[in-house]
Amino acid sequence: MSKASSRSTWSNRWAFILVTIGSAVGLGNIWKFSYIAGASEGSVGVFIVVYMACVALIGLPLLMAEILIGRRGRGNPVAAMLNTAKESNNSSWWALLGWVGIFGALMILSFYSVVSGWMVDYFWQYLVKGVQVNTPEETRVAYEAMMADPRRLVFWHTVFMVLTAGVVARGVVSGIEIANKIMMPLLFLILILLTLWGAVAGDMPAALRFMFNLKIEAVKPGVVIDGMGHAFFSLSLGMGAIMAYGSYVDKQTNIGHTCLWIAVVGALIGLLCGAAIFSLTFGYGLTPSTGPGLILQTLPLAFSDMPGGRVFAIFFFLLVIFAAWTSSISLLEPFVSWLTERFGIRRAFAAWGTALPVWLLGVAVCLSFNEWAEFKVLGRILFEVLDQLATRFMMPLSGLAIAIYVGWRLGKVIVVDEIQLKQRTFTLWFNVLRFVVPVGITLVFLYELVLRDWFG
Repeated sequence: MSKASSRSTWSNRWAFILVTIGSAVGLGNIWKFSYIAGASEGSVGVFIVVYMACVALIGLPLLMAEILIGRRGRGNPVAAMLNTAKESNNSSWWALLGWVGIFGALMILSFYSVVSGWMVDYFWQYLVKGVQVNTPEETRVAYEAMMADPRRLVFWHTVFMVLTAGVVARGVVSGIEIANKIMMPLLFLILILLTLWGAVAGDMPAALRFMFNLKIEAVKPGVVIDGMGHAFFSLSLGMGAIMAYGSYVDKQTNIGHTCLWIAVVGALIGLLCGAAIFSLTFGYGLTPSTGPGLILQTLPLAFSDMPGGRVFAIFFFLLVIFAAWTSSISLLEPFVSWLTERFGIRRAFAAWGTALPVWLLGVAVCLSFNEWAEFKVLGRILFEVLDQLATRFMMPLSGLAIAIYVGWRLGKVIVVDEIQLKQRTFTLWFNVLRFVVPVGITLVFLYELVLRDWFG
């Protein structure tokens, strides 16, 4: 108990909300949300409805469960699982769940940092040089030139990893909390400004029609499952990050109310980003179904054509960087907290020591786009292998195990004590966690594993 009592805590409830939103709101909410929605074409409205419903029915209950484990266990993901398993007379093997989350987070960070480096590269190009492209061919050539240059990719990957480790090394309150207190309000401000600019310079009515026009006849199983999957992944669930952040929450913080804020704001940011991006996409006669290259191969055309486009581009990529940065911090924290608690290692040493092997794996990811492109596993380059392994296997299985552990193994007395909801609300949440969440995650997992090629 002495460790728990001396453990760092967030300075207040709103600080915890900011850092957790910072973890949840990342490239998935801005970059991935836009291109997945765009690729849904005629069924975008269905995708968004399913996404919002699954944030409520899958994301929110699981978010509460992860924070519950972290706060009750008062330790890093491995220690939290061990402590709660001991208290509830469960097997210590449940600690493996903490390890799955930790290593999944580090694996994701290795390629997440590379992709984030692309955003830093484009931000720098607009800030220093100003980028002017006039045709889709020019944007494609610029994008491919970056991807073909290993030194350029490694450099910006390195810059982003230094930014990430530098914040984590400073500590929970002095580093992570302060960074999020600065970046998250700026992120919200920039996002609002960009959305307003999209309404003025783009075609916001067309964007809203595209996003919310429900065409039931266009529904495909893949669209429905994509909405479910994105709701799960966009809240940083199953990676140990939320569990680690939950371990710094004081007993007075109401988990249910706090998680509601986090889920609502995370979903709202995704919708606002979609509205801003699609309004410009339609306003300048571009195609919304470009895919993962939507931001880097389509938007530069809009930036070059609009008045003040360079300023808009600078703010846009700054927004993406802030979102990626706050998320990457949460990916590094779980293992750093384990090192400091398990071995008493100084936080700065643990942060930089953890960042080094992650950086090295990221260098290999950079090379997989160019010099090592011919080396493939089952027809996939290293970037794709890591992405698929983490997001299609480790995260769903981790999330499923968390739902089973809290819903069926931890014990209702402990759960009631931590969640602190009114009886009816608690019963609803608990039943959703026990039955709806496992079924939903299993459907996502099975679809990603064996059915996507059948349904498309």
